[in-house]
Amino acid sequence: MAKTRKILHLDLDAFFCAVEEQLNPELRGKAIAVGGKPDQRGVVSSASYPARKYGVRSAMPMAQAIRLCPHLIVVGQTRGVYGERSKAVMAVLRDTAPDVEPLSIDEAFLDATILPGDIEDIARALQKRINDELDLPCSLGGATNKLLAKTANTVGKARQPKDKPPNAITIVPPGAEASFLAPLPIQRLWGVGPKSAEMLSALGLTRVGDVANWSEEALISRLGKLGSDIWRRAQGIDFRPVLTERETKSISKEVTFAEDVADEAALKLTLRRLSDGVGRQARKAGLSGATIKIKLRWIDFKTLSRQVTIDYATDLDAQIYGAAVQLFEQVWIPGKPVRLIGVGLAGFGAPKKQMSLWDDRAGDGHAQELQSAVDRLRDKFGEASVRRASDLHFAPSEDNKR
Repeated sequence: MAKTRKILHLDLDAFFCAVEEQLNPELRGKAIAVGGKPDQRGVVSSASYPARKYGVRSAMPMAQAIRLCPHLIVVGQTRGVYGERSKAVMAVLRDTAPDVEPLSIDEAFLDATILPGDIEDIARALQKRINDELDLPCSLGGATNKLLAKTANTVGKARQPKDKPPNAITIVPPGAEASFLAPLPIQRLWGVGPKSAEMLSALGLTRVGDVANWSEEALISRLGKLGSDIWRRAQGIDFRPVLTERETKSISKEVTFAEDVADEAALKLTLRRLSDGVGRQARKAGLSGATIKIKLRWIDFKTLSRQVTIDYATDLDAQIYGAAVQLFEQVWIPGKPVRLIGVGLAGFGAPKKQMSLWDDRAGDGHAQELQSAVDRLRDKFGEASVRRASDLHFAPSEDNKR
C-alpha cells in the first residue's frame, strides 16, 4: 500500500525585509520597503508587514508606496546577502528531507513522506529551526500534494494579523482536500487567471466548490482542455512530484530608466550592456541558447516582447546583441520614448554552429578566446574590472537580474 504523501510548501515571510532587519535591527517592527529610489522610478521588491497595512506591496512604484505610507523607510537592496541567506534555508530543508524543490529565492516545496511522525509536527520542527538558527520568519502549508500545500500556505498567511510576519502553519488533512478548497474564491485556485475567472463567473461559478460540483465534461465543452485541468484542481487532485532539480528555462536582464529614453544610440548601448550581462550569466551557468528575446515597455506601461531563434545555440555576447538589436530595429519607432528595456536568452542546447563556405573559423575561435579571457579577469578581479568604454558611467548593479 502506497504511503500517504506529506508535502510541505515553505515561504519566507517578507524575506528581503527580514534580511535587512537582521543587518539593521533598528528597522524591526517599522514600515520599510526594499527596492529602488522613488525619484528614479524604483519599484518595491519587498514590503514589511507594518508597511503592508497601508497598502504597500511588491511591484508597486516606490513613489506610490510613499504616498500611501508617508513614514515609509526605503532601503536599497543589499545584493549578495539575500542569496547567502536563501542558501542557508535551502540547506536546512535538504538536511530535513532529501527531496527539495526551490521555486525562488524565498520559496520551496519539500517532500517529507519518508519522515516519521505527523506532517504538522514536521512543519513545526522545521519552522522552529529556521526561526532559531537563521532568525527568519517563515510560513508553511502542508497537504498530500503540491497544489494543496501551496494553497494552504497562502490561505493560512492571509488569516494572520497584518502588522507582523505571519509565521503561520496550515495543514490540510488527507481526505479533506476538496472540502478545504470548496469555499475559496475561484481566483485562489492555481492556474485560474483573470480571464479564466471571468469565464467561470459568467457560468455562475465563483467558488472552487462550484466548479467541483460541475461535471468535467461540461467544463471541457465550454473551456476545452483548460476545463479539465481546472476541474481536477477543484477536486484537490495533483500528482506532480517534488522535483529536486529545476531546469533553467531562460536568462534575462532588464533595466527601468530613471527618465524615459528616446535616443536610438542610448537604447542600443543599453541593449549591448544587457546582452553582455546575459552572455556572462549564461557562461557561468554553462548554458547556450538559440532563442534571443527583447522586451520594451513604453511610457504608458504597455509592454512589447519579441524573439527570434537562430540556427545554433550561443553564449557569446556579440551574437546575443546582434540578434537583439535586429529585433529592436524591427519594432522600435524612431523617437518613441522607452521606459524599460530587456534582453533574454532561452532555447538552451549544445553550442554548435553550422559553418558556411564563407565563415571565418578563426574569427569564431578568437571571439571565444577573448570572451573567456574577459570572464577570467572578471572572476578574479570583479565584474567592473573589464568594461566597455560606453558603460563606464553605469554601475553593474543597475541592471536587474532574472
